[in-house]
Amino acid sequence: MPQIEVRGLSKVFKVPQREGGFGAALRSLVRRTHREVRAVDQIDASIDAGEIVGFLGPNGAGKTTTLKMLAGLLHPTSGNATVMGFTPWKREHDFLRRISMVMGQRSQLAWDLPPADSFLVHLAVYQVDKAQGRATLDVLVELLEIGDVLKKPVRTLSLGERMKCELCTSLLHKPSVLFLDEPTLGLDITMQARIRAFIAEYNRAHGATIILTSHYMADVTALCRRIIVIDKGRLLFDGRLADLSKRLAPFKVIAVDLNQDIDGYDFARVGSVLAREGRKITLRVAKADAAAATTRLLADLPVLDLTIEDPPIEDVIKRVFAGET
Repeated sequence: MPQIEVRGLSKVFKVPQREGGFGAALRSLVRRTHREVRAVDQIDASIDAGEIVGFLGPNGAGKTTTLKMLAGLLHPTSGNATVMGFTPWKREHDFLRRISMVMGQRSQLAWDLPPADSFLVHLAVYQVDKAQGRATLDVLVELLEIGDVLKKPVRTLSLGERMKCELCTSLLHKPSVLFLDEPTLGLDITMQARIRAFIAEYNRAHGATIILTSHYMADVTALCRRIIVIDKGRLLFDGRLADLSKRLAPFKVIAVDLNQDIDGYDFARVGSVLAREGRKITLRVAKADAAAATTRLLADLPVLDLTIEDPPIEDVIKRVFAGET
């Protein structure tokens, strides 16, 4: 049985609207008008235990709304979902004890207290055995390298330190399912790498099922073999990251470095010129034509170095968002 099963999940919000001006404000007191916003529209998905799935989409695509329904924070307008066999929005005790949600723009730490106090409150709320909770906390503190901030007020912590403490709080009860909504938002490159390494290690050690949303493609490529892409609430793609590239970017990128200047050569006959800086030229060619294009460049030009690569995954995702499904 899949760890997470979603069938026809939809969420529609009724949003009040009115014209500007004092008269319109008075009229709205008597007769309010609304418009429907379909945040999530008939999503189907099935996720097995232990998977790390990247959940991608532009701002407003419906990612956070979907995660909130799966975590039991929102009721769907229609459709069904089960997480570990539970219906999330029933918010059963056994279900809540086995999930956790980390939102990069929300804090569950007491602002004026040190993280250590918030950790103790969390352990008490989830009724974690004291000895077991202490052992788990010690492991998390060591892995996340937050021993030197435990006694500092949260308001004095940097964003990176606070996010690591947020992760620690969310994992103290050892959840089986973890929803991560932009966990590396606003962090520097070094801190992002540390958070990614920690998430991968937690998944390996505990077999947790993880759904990750992020606008940083490095998070997705480092952690996720499978991605789900949605836009305007609709499912666009569900499959392996490599398969998405094959479907939406059926071309190769050839980078050529010449050992002398060449004037008058028509690179457009070989492929589309993406960039040219001095003796370095980057071309895009159809995947089927990559071998012939390489042979032609080597025969025609004084090539110092040549590389053939798949297009950056960021470009592929942009094409998905642009509707090139």
